[in-house]
Amino acid sequence: MAALTGLEPVATAAPAKAPARPRVWRGLVFLVAGLYFLVPLGASLWYTLYSPGSGVSFAPYAELLTAEGFASSLTLSLGLAAATIAVVLLLALPAMLAVRLFAPRLRPVMEVLCTLPLVVPPITFVAGLSTALRNGTELLAPTPFWATIIAVQDPGFPIVLVLAYVVLVLPFVYRSLDAGLRTMDVRTLVEAARNLGASWPYVLFRVVVPNLRSALASASFLTLALVLGEYTVASLLGYQPFAVWIVTVSGSKGQLSVAVSILSLLIIWLLLLAVSTVFGKEKRK
Repeated sequence: MAALTGLEPVATAAPAKAPARPRVWRGLVFLVAGLYFLVPLGASLWYTLYSPGSGVSFAPYAELLTAEGFASSLTLSLGLAAATIAVVLLLALPAMLAVRLFAPRLRPVMEVLCTLPLVVPPITFVAGLSTALRNGTELLAPTPFWATIIAVQDPGFPIVLVLAYVVLVLPFVYRSLDAGLRTMDVRTLVEAARNLGASWPYVLFRVVVPNLRSALASASFLTLALVLGEYTVASLLGYQPFAVWIVTVSGSKGQLSVAVSILSLLIIWLLLLAVSTVFGKEKRK
């Protein structure tokens, strides 16, 4: 056939191979990042386990169970974290939904207001907060609101710290929820639920929240990490949650304070790993 037509058969070109992925560079980047995080953590762990006089010992970790102030400070921080998570989510999520559904032009204004705490130094924030509490106590002394000012400063459970942590964590919560809301058609879901007769609380907790589980989990654990590690506000206001207790103990028991820090870090990592695993399985299903 080729002789009759005078055309030579054209050889089929072999498909071009896709360029190999830069696995070497990717592995090198992960190796450098892993060393950057794991080397200080390993050095801290070795510091808690080894002492020149007695060698390797797990005594600092066993001492945690009987350390004075450990249980009370950790319980206080966990309670503050739970209250902060509840308050900031109840404030941020309905407000963001209302802006998206009824006033989309106010989204830039809300974004600026929610991210404003990032540009305010914590030392300035706590200085203004302490001045407001001191002056407020003096001004409201003749009124019934004086008892409220005293109650929010109760050392057993300082509500003023919850309010301060809500402000500090608001930018991170806003970014997490905003990223979750961008992945779903909020208006369509809400309109469909409302047309079927659902109330607004039902729409919020049974329609919107299940679609924002990953974003809500991220916001919650960012809040937990901030509350457990926050020192400036609590210390200057005179309270002793977990982070302040660690700094106080470090002056006399260095190994114990580092052991507590490692333990809290590992707990947060395990919680994050568990949440990411659970939500990864839900997405695959």
